Amino acid sequence: MRARGFMAVAILAGAAASGTLVRAGHQARSPLRQPQWGAQGIGQSPGGLPLSQTIRERGSSVTGAFEGWYYGKDGNTYALVGYFNRNTKQEFDIPTGANNRIEPGGPDQGQPTHFLPGRQWGVFSVMLPKDLGSRKLTWTLVANGFTNAITLHTQADYIVEPYEDAANKNTPPKLKFDPNGPIVSGPPTGIATKLTATVGQPLPLTVWATDEGPKINIPETPPGGRGRGRGRGDAEPQGRGAPGDTPAGRGRGAGFFNPPLAVTWSWMRGPAAPKFDNAKPSIDTNDGGKTTTNVTFSEPGEYLLRIEGNDSTGSGGGGFQCCWTNAHVAVSVKASATR
Repeated sequence: MRARGFMAVAILAGAAASGTLVRAGHQARSPLRQPQWGAQGIGQSPGGLPLSQTIRERGSSVTGAFEGWYYGKDGNTYALVGYFNRNTKQEFDIPTGANNRIEPGGPDQGQPTHFLPGRQWGVFSVMLPKDLGSRKLTWTLVANGFTNAITLHTQADYIVEPYEDAANKNTPPKLKFDPNGPIVSGPPTGIATKLTATVGQPLPLTVWATDEGPKINIPETPPGGRGRGRGRGDAEPQGRGAPGDTPAGRGRGAGFFNPPLAVTWSWMRGPAAPKFDNAKPSIDTNDGGKTTTNVTFSEPGEYLLRIEGNDSTGSGGGGFQCCWTNAHVAVSVKASATR
């Protein structure tokens, strides 16, 4: 998946909107469509324009973001969806229902019910009906009195290729929840693994994360000319396999720039906020890309956690974004025996 220039926002400021913004009975068109990435098309993403509400600490809106649609490896067609919470210090819990619904076929189609600040990319996928045709699905979110709605569809200019960047043959990071288990890579599809936990007792979250990196059209130095492929004193970029690994065609050498691989855990659904010891744990390249952190739950119930593997120098789609993997982990938390 290839990032596109963000300067296009200004060019498209007057473009027709794909979503609506409603407050206090007044409806205005919201310019949500701006090019972001996609090997064969563009995604539909919320812009930071006045009609879309401004970014502020609290009191602004949350908007879904249609990244594009793609053909899954299982033969089905999916919409890839993220969101933009314009509040920098306000998170939201919006249960599925009237204020968080995907229709028709919903209201619950796997979307998050907890919304982190900022732009979150490729958070979930929606399997589209085989007979969708020219019809559309609509994701509606209500937060701070603002109602935002976006459409999910299969228009030709929104098709994306999430499994390989056409420009540099980059592929998403590979995640494994068991050293000998199946590989998870690309957009989230279903539940990657299921775990159990007890209130108040730390649950280890262990993942093995690796990434091959781009194979052609590789820049020799990082954007801005910082360094020569080495970041902050690292002898070897994280998560890229054994030192000295040089697959054919990668052009790896003294001047090779390989963005570091990073993993990030976050809360997607559940009764109460879990506590991560470290939401961005380090990756041990000498142990097959092993990465471990602990999460502790304060309330029993069913939770959904998200892990993102990102091989860009930015975070969550910003900056030099190439490819990412998002996976969902279900955790069933039981009450402590002492409660």
